[in-house]
Amino acid sequence: MNTEAIPGTVYLVGAGPGDPGLLTIRAHRLLQTADVILPDDLVSDAVLDLASPSAQIIPVGKRCGQPRITQAEIHVLMLHHARAGSSVLRLKSGDPLIFGRAGEEIAALREAEIPFEIVPGITTAFAVAASLKTPLTDRTSASKLILATAHHAAGKLTLSPSWSGAFPDESTLVIYMPGRDFAALAASLVDSDIAQDTPCVAVSKASTIEEKVTATTLGNLGSAQIGPAPVILLIGRAIRLQ
Repeated sequence: MNTEAIPGTVYLVGAGPGDPGLLTIRAHRLLQTADVILPDDLVSDAVLDLASPSAQIIPVGKRCGQPRITQAEIHVLMLHHARAGSSVLRLKSGDPLIFGRAGEEIAALREAEIPFEIVPGITTAFAVAASLKTPLTDRTSASKLILATAHHAAGKLTLSPSWSGAFPDESTLVIYMPGRDFAALAASLVDSDIAQDTPCVAVSKASTIEEKVTATTLGNLGSAQIGPAPVILLIGRAIRLQ
């Protein structure tokens, strides 16, 4: 595999949760050699500092459903620069295939017949669990791992992740982009038969120097002092903090 970014190619790359030490070697090399970089809001400055001094960096982030740029405009930027012969690094927080709208960008690239590559990254859930030294699955308490988000496309906003019937037994639930109404979210999850005494950890600004960890239970989540966005929630019996 060519380790440098190839002209006319778009790379959908995971930047991890923020700590540049968690980048893959492939992502690091592409940062050093790409002509144009299109980073999301949550890509840290420490990661962008690794980019080539000659790279053109065009932020294309969205935050809390209020985009500075539309998804369609992101597609236009990717296609324009690739067609002009530049190598394009579409840099996404975490892993590009988990809640990163990669499906829409892949479809646009395929329709335009632009060559592209996907480089996975460490998703925030895994980085947080490693930092907290807690498993997400466990032979005695969690045989299932559910990754969900409380943020959906326009017209499909819901309070919490949804499923048919009661919440699956022996599961760990990880919620990305949970919003700020933690009391209502907790109540909705309790209504799904998750016990109020279930361990719950909220992590703000994971893997950065501003990281804040709040350990509580689902029943007390609404009154917990949780740090600013971005926040990720880990809920389940497998979560054990020392």
